[in-house]
This record gives sequence, C-alpha cells and structure tokens, in this order.
Amino acid sequence: MSLLISRLSKLRLGKSRRSPLLSNGFSSSLRKEQTPPCYIVLAELCEPYKAGLGKLYISRVHNDMIDRERKVVHGELVYNDIFGTVVTICASNGWVATLDGKDGIMRLPDDLNPYASYTDPKHIPLPPLVTLTSCQTQIVTNVSMCSSSPEDEDCFVAVKFLGPQLSFCRPAHTKPEWVNIRIDNPCFYSSRVMFSKKDNVFRILGAGGHLMGSWDLQNHKHKIQRLRFENIPVLTKPTNEFMDSCCTYEHLVESVTTSETFMLKQYKKTSEIVEGVASMKTRNLMVFKLDDEGNAVYTQDIGGLVIFLSMSEPFCVPASSFRLLPNSVETLDSCEHGFVDLDDRYAYTNIGCPNPAPFFIPPQNID
Repeated sequence: MSLLISRLSKLRLGKSRRSPLLSNGFSSSLRKEQTPPCYIVLAELCEPYKAGLGKLYISRVHNDMIDRERKVVHGELVYNDIFGTVVTICASNGWVATLDGKDGIMRLPDDLNPYASYTDPKHIPLPPLVTLTSCQTQIVTNVSMCSSSPEDEDCFVAVKFLGPQLSFCRPAHTKPEWVNIRIDNPCFYSSRVMFSKKDNVFRILGAGGHLMGSWDLQNHKHKIQRLRFENIPVLTKPTNEFMDSCCTYEHLVESVTTSETFMLKQYKKTSEIVEGVASMKTRNLMVFKLDDEGNAVYTQDIGGLVIFLSMSEPFCVPASSFRLLPNSVETLDSCEHGFVDLDDRYAYTNIGCPNPAPFFIPPQNID
C-alpha cells in the first residue's frame, strides 16, 4: 500500500486548485443541453482505397433509417486489418483509443465522435508505455477518463491492460508520465476500469462480480471491497444450466443524474460460426444495484434510465431526455445490436454483418 500511495503521489493535483470533476457533487456541465446518444451504423472504405480513408454512417439511437450523418475518417481507425499496425481498442466519453504497433504509442483521437470537428480532428498522444516486470502492454482491456476531454488540465486517463497492470496519466500535464500499478489478485486481470464521478474514484470489478477495487487519485487511497449479492431470483434448473453454459461479462455503470451505481451481468452464447469466426448473442442480462456498504441487490427496475453497453465505456442516460424506452439496456458488439427489456429480462437481438466500429457515443455537451 505504501508503494501504491508513493506512486499515486506523482499524480497529485496542485495544492491551490481542485478539479471540478474531482470534487464532491456533479459537474455543472451536466445541466447543459446535450446531443442524443448515437452509434455507428456502418463503416466502409472510400474509393480509391489507397487513399486510406473510411466513411462512417452515424445515427441517433432508435433512428437507424433517418437522420444519418456521414463522416470521413482515417481508414485505419475502423479497418485495422487493412491499414498497417494501428489498432482501435475502445472508447471513453466519445474519444477512441488507438495503439500503434510500430512506435508503441497510445493515442486518443476524436475522429469517431460525430460531434467533433470534421476538418480539424484531434489526436492526443499519450506518453510511451512502460511495461512492468512480468506484465504486457500490447493487449488493452479498456481505457477510461475522468472528464469529457483529455485536453482538460486535470483529466486522468486510466488504462487497464490484460493481466496485472493498471496505468494512469494526465495527458495535459506539462510533462505527462505513466504511474503503473500491479494488481496482485488474478480476478482483476481481464477486468475493465471505469471512473465514478459520484465518488471521484476509478473502479475495477473482479471476475464474477464478487470483488470491486477502487483507486482514489485525489487522496492516494486504494480499497478492495467484497460485494454481497441480495434478492437473487430463484431460477429453474434448465435456466440455471443454460446460463452456466453462457460466457458471462460483468459491467459497472453509473447514473450521474440519479447518483446510482449498477453492476450488469451479461450472458452471451455463440449464435453462429461463419468462416471460423463465432458471432456471440446476448441471451440474458441481470442488473444489480450497488450501495456504499457493498450490497449488490438484484433488480428489474432501474426507473426511467437506459444503459448502453458496447466497446465504449458503459454509460447511462434518462430515457425521457432523449425519447428512449425506459428501464432497458441497449447492447452493441461486432456482430450484434440488441435491446433488453428489464421488465421481463428478455433480450431482443439482431445478428448482422460485422461492425468494425461497435461504439455507442454518449451525449455530448453543446457549447
């Protein structure tokens, strides 16, 4: 613990100022007018292909056939297998994360954000990665940011690598550098990191959802909390056996408007195999509401909220603000676009052509 606190002290904020996004309460920007959630319907290459450009078709959620926008981006962002060594990893707050296999540099471009500038895209480079002993930094689980832009002076970026390593940096700092932490417990090796605006901490959920780790960069504290499942429904034996046969994915998501934190267990099963590639389909989903004491209470009622799960960091919005269906979960993966009605826990999913950019883009503030 002393080593962890020593490393986190390198990220200390200035004594005379405190980031509004790292203070108690919520950012005033939440009261600004916002764009609706959207997603990338289709990505394709532009002709001539040697130009290295791709075209995105972007739509508001539940408006697939209307209000589509087209945006031209670098083809390597959506077709990694064609254009060199740049790999698109994930997204957070509308920024994607890419890793260049040639120079090992991670960057945060805003090209896939439909509300970012078309003519002046931003590509924020992060410091060269530092690999801890017996760790790796080529495979990234996900990236999370504590504010809406890495250009904010006090924005922390967290990167979770597959395995023990978790790294933090401040891209807008005068001399940004990584602070690398080794996580000893193997249940966190394949987990994703998320930022809690409510509690001002980065969090990681262990495999199975029984443990949750928190990193407080402001006060240089680290905590592992055991979660206790409550109100679990009694399922039939066939249902239990079917869910045990599925691949299970755990997600953490926070509702800023209601100050609630949810854990989702997503159950996916192979739907079809085409040319050796399996398409996974969401077959069930369970939601648990977390409290400060570590209780994870099963619920089929998240009120007027909608949760979005994709390769982006999960997010949650009030359904009434964007004319969406309340008490539901939207899912998006490389071959799946689905909807889960929590009232009956039934998943409506559509398996289609591979989507090279399966990202939900959260609402963006309108300046």
